[in-house]
Amino acid sequence: MSWLRRFEHHRFVGTRDSMVVYDSEDEAERALLDARIDEGDLFEANLLQTFGPDTLAEARNRGFLPLG
Repeated sequence: MSWLRRFEHHRFVGTRDSMVVYDSEDEAERALLDARIDEGDLFEANLLQTFGPDTLAEARNRGFLPLG
């Protein structure tokens, strides 16, 4: 499965419209995120978020909740 060039080195990617963070190393979560990107134009609307450091703890610190 190809991945967005801008996010290829990021494990955790969040969606700002729902404040949910996806783990791109988890195949099921990545498939859900890919579907959300395709259906919702999240990339064009600038609604995707990465984190530095690239950890789940940092995503939570910024108000994002893990999927599930």
